[in-house]
Amino acid sequence: MARDEQLKERWELLVRKLSDQFAEGAPLDLDAIIYLIGVQELGQLHRTFKKDEKVNLMHIAICRLLEPYGYYRFDYFDADGWPHYTLEEPLPTLKAGEQAVLMKEAIVGYFLEKQYLQ
Repeated sequence: MARDEQLKERWELLVRKLSDQFAEGAPLDLDAIIYLIGVQELGQLHRTFKKDEKVNLMHIAICRLLEPYGYYRFDYFDADGWPHYTLEEPLPTLKAGEQAVLMKEAIVGYFLEKQYLQ
């Protein structure tokens, strides 16, 4: 199976699983999945977040997702338990479609690592 086809199949399976688990089957978009990863990485699952915290959660997720690609490195947890990352390498200039593919690939890899996907 071609790499693109495998990514597409895994992405669709992941969206279905997460949508069933967190949105009563309503399809989650890329941003919603990134947000969920941020909440997971923070580890404060049962609280309500303010608007600025939601933006920070998405940033945490993006840093974590791009860490295996060498763009970010985990640095430390602050006193409130929020993870902080250091930019290791500037992100490449990508077209919107290329960004989406990179993020989907990173998200699928994340959920494979977490053994949420097989």
